[in-house]
Amino acid sequence: MSEQQQTCLPEGGKARRVYLLLRDEMANGVLAEGAPIPAEQKLAEIHGVSRVTVRRALDALAADDLIEKRVGAGSFVRPRSQSAAPITGDIASLMPQLVEMGRNTTARLLSFGYGPAPSAVAAALNLSPGARVQTATRVRLVDGLPFSHLTTHVPEEIASHYDEADLATTALFQLLERSGVQVDNAHQSVSATLAAPEVAEALGVSVGAALLSLKRVVRDASGRGIEYLSAYYRPDMFRLEMSLTRVGAEDARHWEPVIGPDAQEGA
Repeated sequence: MSEQQQTCLPEGGKARRVYLLLRDEMANGVLAEGAPIPAEQKLAEIHGVSRVTVRRALDALAADDLIEKRVGAGSFVRPRSQSAAPITGDIASLMPQLVEMGRNTTARLLSFGYGPAPSAVAAALNLSPGARVQTATRVRLVDGLPFSHLTTHVPEEIASHYDEADLATTALFQLLERSGVQVDNAHQSVSATLAAPEVAEALGVSVGAALLSLKRVVRDASGRGIEYLSAYYRPDMFRLEMSLTRVGAEDARHWEPVIGPDAQEGA
């Protein structure tokens, strides 16, 4: 596979569905490394599609180096390289893990500039109409492979304490703290989305590929909005997990997230 891993989604909704289902089975260990892939006719019956559709899905998996086609023997799951293992984060302690991730991975700065805050950003940060923000877009990589696309908006009066060169080499939280900002709290949400053309190109995936979407608003101790983050993650390179514990008595027993030293460590 090339240094920038590509996701070759096949054409057609049915072929993409078969591709994604097989890829998930490989990622989850249902189809183990070295295991044979069921024959085209069997897959066609399982998924209720034609053999042509199955062939498109298998061709895309082969193009992604996820399976190996052997003449006369069928298709087999390729061993996954160590660098291809997904980064894992515990959703109960996601904030500090994302900060640590910024220290342990590399970033490529795609764009940097100043301008009026988009309306959604201005509302989230409680900025006055026309207030200017620094907007920067970066791609974060692990072992040379892109796994996240990050766009940050920071109010101009805060962002003026660092420049483009700083942001290209230093995690944003470190720059904010170096500027005298005391980060106090944040609100973030995680959902799913489809890759737009510019994001798809940066992450090495096909347009319309499924991505994890994270939105985060960071505030200081006075409640001032200091950062708005819009992030997209490749689901084959990044996943969220949560450790749960059963608490309560009798009919009131329920699941709660484990937060603190007992929570599973993330990357």
